[in-house]
Amino acid sequence: MLLVRKVAAMGKVVLLFLYMLVVVVPLAFADSSQKLEVQKQLKNLNRPPVRSIKSPDGDIIDCVHVSHQPALDHPHLKNHKIQMKPNFHPEGHPFGESKVSSNSKPITQLWHQNGRCPQGTIPVRRTSKNEILRASSIQQFGKKKVRSFPQPKPAKPLPDLISQSGHQHAIAYVEGDKYYGAKATINVWDPKIQQPNEFSLSQMWILGGSFGQDLNSIEAGWQVSPDLYGDNNTRLFTYWTSDAYQATGCYNLLCSGFIQINSDIALGASISPLSKYSSSQYDISILVWKDPKEGNWWMQFGSDHVMGYWPAPLFSYLSDSASMIEWGGEVVNSESDGQHTSTQMGSGHFPEEGFGKASYFKNIQVVDGNNKLRAPKDLGTYTEQDSCYNVQTGSAGDWGNYFYYGGPGRNPNCP
Repeated sequence: MLLVRKVAAMGKVVLLFLYMLVVVVPLAFADSSQKLEVQKQLKNLNRPPVRSIKSPDGDIIDCVHVSHQPALDHPHLKNHKIQMKPNFHPEGHPFGESKVSSNSKPITQLWHQNGRCPQGTIPVRRTSKNEILRASSIQQFGKKKVRSFPQPKPAKPLPDLISQSGHQHAIAYVEGDKYYGAKATINVWDPKIQQPNEFSLSQMWILGGSFGQDLNSIEAGWQVSPDLYGDNNTRLFTYWTSDAYQATGCYNLLCSGFIQINSDIALGASISPLSKYSSSQYDISILVWKDPKEGNWWMQFGSDHVMGYWPAPLFSYLSDSASMIEWGGEVVNSESDGQHTSTQMGSGHFPEEGFGKASYFKNIQVVDGNNKLRAPKDLGTYTEQDSCYNVQTGSAGDWGNYFYYGGPGRNPNCP
């Protein structure tokens, strides 16, 4: 009997040992490995700063020497000489771009309240460990999780654009020509987000390729994304991809690629102030264009902040020109409770409510082959469910070509 008990006890010890060997040790190893990967990623993204500034919203903005930014780690940019200014701007900046419109007000970023970065540096929003851990994987941090794309359905056939359920859009677009840039002034709001894994954004898409696995895209605008940033602040953002959001590209400066030269504006940082319903309206102007000499795609924020550029070697189709331009809003509709999300697009109000209530894009233009800004021809619109989010175009005076867009999401007509 005693021998049986000893054998049984030894069996339990052996089982415990095997459990430790098979389950606990690999988990500990995986946890240790993940920690090392996170630390490696943080070290790569958060470069030693010349100065750091604490923003009122909790962000830390690091002033990093322009030659130390992550962009230059890209394999195509190892020997890249930073271009400190574009060779050419597009001709024909219309509508008195350097002055503030009479019915909208100037805008800035929250971190400016506590300081500025010195010349020769760029402001980089510091990445936290929690932000990386929120991603589905360390490799996916800073990237779009779902390959999602507005899929216009006009009378004439379009290329088979990428579309995935769960994302909804209200956009205006042009296609069928060669485009070398785009411009818009975008009304800035703080749309309410129902679930942390949802987002709401308003942006421009500059697109090239077959809209399959090799899609090239340059994107810029504002977004509210709790999953990416850990809060519900409205933030300036950029995105790029050269393979339809698969392996290349990222938001802002969260991977190598976009080269920033501007010391005043931080990508991913909060925008302030924001528009209020039936009150003051605030907007931002974004211009993206291709330098005819070097082939790089430049971005300008406002009337005088040349932000930097996406180097030509990052792209295949966009190394020549874009084949489609889109402007508008996008939300994630996760239908977490079996109903349409109540995540708002734009102001959260429908276009017919008009100025001061609905969100807008105004002065929308494209850059043509002569490097001139011009009005878009044959502007189309598209939305998946106009009872949830909608878009209405117009043309008038100082606003040039414009559209109101957005909506509340879930409502009696959008259950």
